[in-house]
Amino acid sequence: MGDGVLRSPVGMWGSHQWVLDGSRSQPGQLYSLARKCNQEPLIKHLEHFLFLSTLPEDVGLPSNLKLPPNLISTAKRERPSPVGSGLPVLRKCEIEIPPQLSAKQAWLESLKDDTLGLVELHPDVFAVPPRLDILHEVIVWQRNFKRISHAKVKTRAEVRGGGRKPWQQKGSGRARHGSIRSPLWRGGGIAHGPRGPTSYYYMLPMKVRVLGLKVALSTKLAQDYLHIIDSLEIPTPEPQYLLDLAKQRQWGESVLIVDVHEDMPENILKATANLKTINLMPVIGLNVYSMLKHETVLLTVDAVNFLEKKLLWHDHRYSPLYPFRLPYNDFP
Repeated sequence: MGDGVLRSPVGMWGSHQWVLDGSRSQPGQLYSLARKCNQEPLIKHLEHFLFLSTLPEDVGLPSNLKLPPNLISTAKRERPSPVGSGLPVLRKCEIEIPPQLSAKQAWLESLKDDTLGLVELHPDVFAVPPRLDILHEVIVWQRNFKRISHAKVKTRAEVRGGGRKPWQQKGSGRARHGSIRSPLWRGGGIAHGPRGPTSYYYMLPMKVRVLGLKVALSTKLAQDYLHIIDSLEIPTPEPQYLLDLAKQRQWGESVLIVDVHEDMPENILKATANLKTINLMPVIGLNVYSMLKHETVLLTVDAVNFLEKKLLWHDHRYSPLYPFRLPYNDFP
């Protein structure tokens, strides 16, 4: 192959090995050499034969098949496991863990620094087996309980006209009718049509709703899309600070920040005021739909304490005491 002359291939075109100056070559090498030697018939044949994965690196995709650079993201860095890291455990579970289970460890981060230490999470909240059926059931319920259909059609009594009998009952040979606004007539009323507004509200059992929250939290943590932070303090109210932080730590396209208090620090309120991809939410309003709608969820340590206390209480509550008259005040 030193003289740069393309020899004729040996065997059928369907073979995967060719002879180039007495040595066997792969189809990609043959394609490159054919391009250098301007062998147009062979180039056209190999373009139909070769897969794109066998082409050499210097042969790119056609311009109409290339993705724009803004749609190509870098691979997410896999964070090391917190188990055995040697960092101090800054938060331990306040609620007793069953003897057959062990606490789940996660990194404790800050919006200023990267890693501060470790936190322990209760396995009955953050290590629940994935249940896609529960997530689907809760999502459908959340999207329906506010849904109201305003579709409304007129009955034969509401359509204008039709008070006179169109023809006599007998003797005309035609079918008997009493009104031209009957549902049988064109332009008549609608029988059994929608009579909105119609509510699609129904109540999902509390146990299912609680399990949906646990499954969503556990799934986010298992996929490394749940991060624990110490507080919401940031040094500047500039939105670009949060955008750069999300890009640097690979939080994805959308971030949900959850805190136990509704009164959040002023800097983070100003920074997220005009951002559509980074949202704030009090922990009392945390729901499955919002967690799945955002790629990454950030929980403060206080929010973790609140969630564990509320969600684990439902595992041992006395059922006849529910429902409460004032749910949020009567909860423990």
